[in-house]
Amino acid sequence: MSLAVVRSRAPAPGRAPEVVVEVHLSNGLPSFSIVGLPDLEVRESRERVRAALQNCGFDFPVSRITVNLAPADLPKETGRFDLPVALGILAASGQIPPESLEHREFAGELSLTGALRPMRGAFAMVCGAARQYAGAERAPEVYVPLSSAAEASLVPGIDVYGAADLPSLCANLNRKPDARLRPVQAVEPLQAAGVPSPDLADVIGHPAARRALEVAAAGGHHLLMVGPPGAGKSMLAARLPGLLPPMTDDEALTSAAILSASSLGFTPAQWRQRPFRAPHHSSSSVALVGGRNPPQPGEITLAHLGVLFLDELPEFDRKVLETLREPLEAGRITISRAAQQADFPAACQLVAAMNPCPCGWRGDPSGRCRCSPDVATRYLRKLSGPLMDRIDIQIELPALSPAELSARGAQRGEASAPVAMRVAAARDSQLRRQGKTNRELDGREADDVRRLSPDSEALLRAAGERFGWSARWHYRVLKSRADHRGSGRRGYAECRACSRGGAISARFVHRLNRRNKAGPRNAVRKIVCQDLTYAHGADPGRFFVLPEPYFLSYSQTIDFIELFNLPRTEAK
Repeated sequence: MSLAVVRSRAPAPGRAPEVVVEVHLSNGLPSFSIVGLPDLEVRESRERVRAALQNCGFDFPVSRITVNLAPADLPKETGRFDLPVALGILAASGQIPPESLEHREFAGELSLTGALRPMRGAFAMVCGAARQYAGAERAPEVYVPLSSAAEASLVPGIDVYGAADLPSLCANLNRKPDARLRPVQAVEPLQAAGVPSPDLADVIGHPAARRALEVAAAGGHHLLMVGPPGAGKSMLAARLPGLLPPMTDDEALTSAAILSASSLGFTPAQWRQRPFRAPHHSSSSVALVGGRNPPQPGEITLAHLGVLFLDELPEFDRKVLETLREPLEAGRITISRAAQQADFPAACQLVAAMNPCPCGWRGDPSGRCRCSPDVATRYLRKLSGPLMDRIDIQIELPALSPAELSARGAQRGEASAPVAMRVAAARDSQLRRQGKTNRELDGREADDVRRLSPDSEALLRAAGERFGWSARWHYRVLKSRADHRGSGRRGYAECRACSRGGAISARFVHRLNRRNKAGPRNAVRKIVCQDLTYAHGADPGRFFVLPEPYFLSYSQTIDFIELFNLPRTEAK
């Protein structure tokens, strides 16, 4: 037989389209050509395949060899097609039975000695086969390099075989009794086998920030932390993945397939672990949201179903940050090029951190800040309103003094385990009620939140008018706060918690200063001390920047009810 057909798959994040490798031997001058939009790495496979066949003792046909990679309009890259091409040549020349290639898929890069090297995207390949043949009577067997078989075997419903080299695989296809390969047994690694998640108990102080992190995890809300260097912003952000609920089977498959097809690769130790990506502030828009030709995913896709942490947020290029608007809202990003369009998932949770000014010490009691108000204002203007509007929870983290850090019995909060249990309960309540997290609610779906008691509605309306809140976020945060408290009804307590924070007018701060004859921070503290019950257990809310700018966190200091003379009665 002079024609052989071998099936394989192309690497693509989130999907692995099938590629049919057709090998034809014909009379004529000896040649070896590959067609079907091959990349440079694929074209180079001719020399690898020739050397591997000869060094393994097989006969390389002295014929005109034509290899077609179909479909022709799909770009083919990497050396994963070495093995299908070699098997096609052996089947077309009669050295292995052609029927042994049926109902099987192959992928792997060959060395010159015939050994199979580790390949990128083995998990994505098997995952693509499982999705294509879901519900079919018979799924194909998948053959990959032995070093990549462990990760590929985690996909259920597909038999995965690992081969160390070309001779052992061909002996199995020739059905030699002593060379029979057996499916790799899937062994799901324990969560503890990977890198352990940092524990929230390591964080000293910051009760309001810890509560904000918990509510953000419960509702899937984006979070911004503002504070001086060393306040603990990065430390808190690194602990968010440990608070998120465990991945479902579908989420684990999707996340692993994305990592497997990317340049990062996937290892079994990463199974069911939430991604945590922290790109440097010098990253380009292509690195952050994806690009190139053919389209490749960016950091926001690699963080799908996990956390994307942007430290030093104003240091990113403004144009780069603006590219995050649509994917943060839609949870997906579409990259279009002249010859191809790709749609990548991007449902990640954004956590951002920033300093209040270029030097980082604006508002610090030590007085180390040397930035003028104009310099601080220009620094903050790097963040556009539409981008900030997509960040539901914004808080301030004051720096802890050396005395607070070194004090015996320094205040330490709960560990991650009990907090994660509360987050999982709140997330489960959302999924049972609406099938999605509160962050994903649109305006119509949030109408249920607006059925509040008169006191609660008055509180939200007054706070929203005074602080210019967007309707995009505060109903969502309100709902997450209710889920976090375990209450099915969004009442006065949730409205009061949601209203703690906002954009503070300069005139309002000036009135506080004049009333108390002190700086804005001292003025606020005096008001709070009038009612310690309201200052206890500060709830997370929004934090914004003053025009001057001053930095105040109502989630830690200001009691709106006391300031605006709003009713205190609880909703019935």
